[in-house]
Amino acid sequence: MPLIDTDGMFELAAGFPEQVEQSYKAALSVPGLPQREEVSNVVVIGMGGSGIAGDVLQAVASPLSPVPVTVVKHYECPHSVDESSLVFAVSGSGNTEETIEAATDAALAGARVVVVTGGGELGRLAEAWQAPVVGVPDVAWPRAAFGGMAVPLVVMLWRVGLLPGVDVQLERAVEQLKWRRDELVGGGEASAAADVARTIGSSVPLLHGGGVLGTVAALRWRCQVNENAKRLAFMSSQPELCHNEVCGWAEASAELGRLLTLVALRHDGEHPQVGRRFEITAELAKPYVAGVVEVRAQGEGDLAQLFDLTYFGDYVSLWMAAFAGVDPGPIDTLMRMKRLLSGTAEPAGA
Repeated sequence: MPLIDTDGMFELAAGFPEQVEQSYKAALSVPGLPQREEVSNVVVIGMGGSGIAGDVLQAVASPLSPVPVTVVKHYECPHSVDESSLVFAVSGSGNTEETIEAATDAALAGARVVVVTGGGELGRLAEAWQAPVVGVPDVAWPRAAFGGMAVPLVVMLWRVGLLPGVDVQLERAVEQLKWRRDELVGGGEASAAADVARTIGSSVPLLHGGGVLGTVAALRWRCQVNENAKRLAFMSSQPELCHNEVCGWAEASAELGRLLTLVALRHDGEHPQVGRRFEITAELAKPYVAGVVEVRAQGEGDLAQLFDLTYFGDYVSLWMAAFAGVDPGPIDTLMRMKRLLSGTAEPAGA
């Protein structure tokens, strides 16, 4: 089957393990980080493919860090940010307006700001703030620099002394990603990811993630399906969905449900009751959906399993695009949205 892939998204995905490995090494030499005793809280500011770096850090830090990690995906910087805050401002382009505004407020509040960017206005501001700058891989789209933005945050927080043992976790993650890459690339259209894409078919994937780690994986899957396959996707998390969403699996939703495929993203770190909830939810939903698919993470450690799940999802989204004859790279609607916000494009029908 001929692929439409003008920006080489399949090739970029194949290089993800090396991107993680190189970003790990590069982040070891970032200067100007604060001492452990100087940090009372950590904030990550970012949007879209850049902002999910904060979600990864928050998931990894949840069982390890003695200080809270907050993810900001809007224009406003939390009022709690002050001189004892370590703030990561992440923008692949360096021109994300929400990130620039919130990061500027953080700098004015006296926070220790570290900028992760490819340049742009945020890069210029970092120079004015005398903030350390971490470069990101030079790729067509920020979502393809996922490892280059997420990994430096994890490494830097480990260097500050807030994520003990993460260096070992990262090494195991790289090993797992290389194994997974060989499986997915070697399998091609016969790979497990391509099979999941076929099962989803023309339906809308409803992604269920368990706990903090699974929720981040579900978010990444949703964003990748949106941007690579140009398709709607929805996500929710266990156990929260058992207190609301499950009520929708009833006759009233039967017609809509047949348009959905439930995709359960599983990992070894789930609470035992979350595992039971996945099983019960699948049983309740089966009569009303097009199908139920389960994807289980592999690898040793939370970080390896998180990256394994997200990496598998990257390929699912790429194969969804390929099977539909869609070019996974360009994101015309998003770019038009930005032009409309800046006043450089006419509204539809104008």
